[in-house]
Amino acid sequence: MAGWCSRRFGVPQGWIDPARNVLPVNGTREALFAFTQTVVNRSDDGLVISPNPFYQIYEGAAFLAGAQPHYLPCLSENGFNPDFDAVSPDIWKRCQILFLCSPGNPTGALIPVETLKKLIALADEHDFVIAADECYSELYFDEQTPPPGLLSACVELGRKDFKRCVVFHSLSKRSNLPGLRSGFVAGDAEILKAFLLYRTYHGCAMPVQTQLASIAAWNDEEHVRANRDLYREKFAAVLDILSPVLDVQRPDGGFYLWPNVGTDDAAFCRDLFVDQHVTAVPGSYLSREVDGVNPGAGRVRLALVAPLAECIEAAERIRAFLSK
Repeated sequence: MAGWCSRRFGVPQGWIDPARNVLPVNGTREALFAFTQTVVNRSDDGLVISPNPFYQIYEGAAFLAGAQPHYLPCLSENGFNPDFDAVSPDIWKRCQILFLCSPGNPTGALIPVETLKKLIALADEHDFVIAADECYSELYFDEQTPPPGLLSACVELGRKDFKRCVVFHSLSKRSNLPGLRSGFVAGDAEILKAFLLYRTYHGCAMPVQTQLASIAAWNDEEHVRANRDLYREKFAAVLDILSPVLDVQRPDGGFYLWPNVGTDDAAFCRDLFVDQHVTAVPGSYLSREVDGVNPGAGRVRLALVAPLAECIEAAERIRAFLSK
């Protein structure tokens, strides 16, 4: 895992100590939740900031840790990334964890490395931890330009100690192994030391057979490239069918489409299932309303995880539904 981080994000040799800067976890879902319990100080009026829409674990982890979630809308006019410049200093001062997700779930938006560097400066100024959920980082379109990660920003800044920076990676999306429950956390050694202590009470060791399978998966890139090829084929085929009838664009990464359906998203998903037996997730279910606006309203999440033929059939059914 340490070697993979170095290869993937250009981390110089010697920066990542496997014993101090990396912690294996049984999938990043439990890791994201447990990490929040480790970092949040319940005695403060703390905030856990996340994109909106978001992976629901961020919210539940914040509540259970005694913090309040604070949502940053991801809108089309901002490339589906949060407008970090719009966050007031008072909010940053209360922030204890900033969750990032790049490529985003469900938007597929990438956070530029320059933005990551600015966020690191804010973390230093206001003393919060950046928790970068990078589980979709290996699903992208341009083989010559992999998405940057938080470790990439640390390298550009010469931040050898990864202070206040922690990344979460998993084999679930990269290697199509969600059932294996295998991932890792890497970054700030002092934070991971506290996280390991918490996990001695809360977590459990990864089974040996899972460790061995994980080593093989992290050390092989051929199957990951083949996986990306399959997703490129699926995106191309599905977009060719849906683009004429739906407001939808190819994302920067990940395996979701995030189309604007121009109507009530929950009703759209319900009627689509009844009429065509195709399952989609209402965008408003993945977001929270803030100041009267739900950034997921009117959108749906389509996951292109089925085999190519099934994705094509689903797209044709959606087109038929929209043509009625």
